[in-house]
Amino acid sequence: MARDMSDKEILKMELDQLKKEVSTTRTPLLANCAETVTFVEQLLPNDPLIKGVPDDKNPYKGDKGGCIIT
Repeated sequence: MARDMSDKEILKMELDQLKKEVSTTRTPLLANCAETVTFVEQLLPNDPLIKGVPDDKNPYKGDKGGCIIT
């Protein structure tokens, strides 16, 4: 795409992109980290990767046999 554009068109496109980036509202990293920690802590009690899945609700656990490699 850039091959079909003149230097002036490429510079205009870059300038437009920089104008968009400057107008973007930024939040401090510390605030974003705090929000992420709060979000994860709220979901923690129901997270099956942390809490585990009860044996009666685990479709992969039970007496379904096993795999024998000979």
